[in-house]
Amino acid sequence: MPTFADTAIKYFTKLKAPAQLPSGVQILNPYENESVKSAVKEFYQIFYDDERKRIFVLGINPGRFGGGLTGVSFTDPVALRKHCGIDNQLGNKAELSSKFVYEVINHFGGVKKFFSYFFLSAIYPLALIKDGKNYNYYDDKKLFSSIKPHLKTSLKKQIEFGADRRIVICLGKKNAEYLKILNDELMLFDKIETLDHPRFIMQYRKKKIDSYISQYITAFDRSINHE
Repeated sequence: MPTFADTAIKYFTKLKAPAQLPSGVQILNPYENESVKSAVKEFYQIFYDDERKRIFVLGINPGRFGGGLTGVSFTDPVALRKHCGIDNQLGNKAELSSKFVYEVINHFGGVKKFFSYFFLSAIYPLALIKDGKNYNYYDDKKLFSSIKPHLKTSLKKQIEFGADRRIVICLGKKNAEYLKILNDELMLFDKIETLDHPRFIMQYRKKKIDSYISQYITAFDRSINHE
């Protein structure tokens, strides 16, 4: 029987960008890069080489300096090297969301413990760019409509890795609104728990970072216990 790692590696390393997007929107597909493929395989083989179900923690779509660069959600090249022990030649630039997420992971008990319970990913797993900046799949109605079939396919495929479907943790309030739309159609998860997005916290609420870390840890503990 394929492990969580086997299914995830097969999916991510074969991901293709949609052929058509609204004018001005571009996609970064890190999985076309052989060094990214190598790092992604190593990551999943280290942390997910089993048949255990995970609670999904879903972001929006990767940023160009985080998962859009490394192929691992909420994980910039620095975190991939420092926290996950995976050497890479993908640069030394830290990303705000990644910094927050790995702070939370360390408070939870470290990468081995965290990834044994949770799977960090995104509703849409490729980075979207407009005017040289990160762009969200829901920022434009035309964009959402055009990639909605891809969002649904992405969620259905990722579920097959090994999801605990009783609950999903969604990062970002607007992201949760759209996940609810998709989940109502697909009936994938029984319950959606919403947390503020790491990028929002780091940009606008950094003085309260300790409080947000506590909120995340509480939500993670609650989801494990299915309260």
